Amino acid sequence: MIARPLAPFLAFPAALRQAGFAAAPEQTESFIAATGLLGPRALVDIRHAAHAIFGPGPGRQAEFDRIFDTVFLGRAFAAPAEGTPEDLPQAYDGAEFDLMPEAEEEEPSGADTTRAERLTQRMLDGASDDTALRAFARAAPDALPRRNSRRMQGSKGRLPDPVRAFREMLRHDGEVTRLPTRRRRARQRRVLLLIDISGSMKAGTDGALRFAHTLMQAGERVEAFTLGTRLTRVSRALRHRNRDQALTLASGLVADWDGGTRLGDSLAAFLAVPRFAAFARGALVVILSDGLERGGPETLVAAMARLRGLAWSVMWLSPLAAEQGYRPETTALQAIAPMIDRFGDGQNPAALAREVLAFSSGARP
Repeated sequence: MIARPLAPFLAFPAALRQAGFAAAPEQTESFIAATGLLGPRALVDIRHAAHAIFGPGPGRQAEFDRIFDTVFLGRAFAAPAEGTPEDLPQAYDGAEFDLMPEAEEEEPSGADTTRAERLTQRMLDGASDDTALRAFARAAPDALPRRNSRRMQGSKGRLPDPVRAFREMLRHDGEVTRLPTRRRRARQRRVLLLIDISGSMKAGTDGALRFAHTLMQAGERVEAFTLGTRLTRVSRALRHRNRDQALTLASGLVADWDGGTRLGDSLAAFLAVPRFAAFARGALVVILSDGLERGGPETLVAAMARLRGLAWSVMWLSPLAAEQGYRPETTALQAIAPMIDRFGDGQNPAALAREVLAFSSGARP
């Protein structure tokens, strides 16, 4: 049973989600904690905590305040009509392997983009023998970008090593015959893989998941999410060494295979969860999508701007980029083009492997 004083604090995030705002469970906890720290003497203090935690954009502050007044002043909040999908996709962390229930009716999905949500299951093909992926698995550990960690290692470097120098002094009666040096240990950068599984990407979904599994096995720190009408983390499923088993688990975790396209909302949901957004910090972000976003590009542009600020570098691999001299044609892709370091070919696993290796071995633009 929910304590009465907490009821509006739990109803407010649900109302925000119904209106299309990003409101993750972690933000709800932070909102309650921030209100407690403020020791509010008036409703305006709670409003300030809500603005600080949920961060509405300048264009939607008035709508945000109306929802706040509706919930905290006691008026009833109108629920969406039955059967109407929420404007914000659900963010699902597939960590406990709670498989999605089977759909009662299976309908063939088309290639046209849509924002409508249609939930279905799909069996992924893991039996394909990809020579290119085996070569990628061998080359990736050395080719993926690296960064200097905080840990040091004793070898030829530019930084003096006082510990080893003191030991040398003890061995030689206080004399220093040489100055030991050290350098920072290099480790592989995190790789964040965002896979569009909408209906327009249906032909390449199996290959994209096979590539994701290979990258997960070859890389040290790789995270994988699927984007459609929902956001689903499939990293833990793809960490299984056996590819058939990994893809079977992933297919059961995701409920929106071959459905609508809501890239902007899915990325906004990703960034709204602090634990998820941390995966992008300093990472090589690889987005596998054709970019056929429905509606205006405002949500996608805002999400990509924040993602670009967190990431080390961003790649966008599209099956439409297989042609020579490809240029983005959709309004959404043209708007976010300055935020992307490389548009590349994503038509099959071999092309994905080739693009990631080529980009990783070169310098960041």
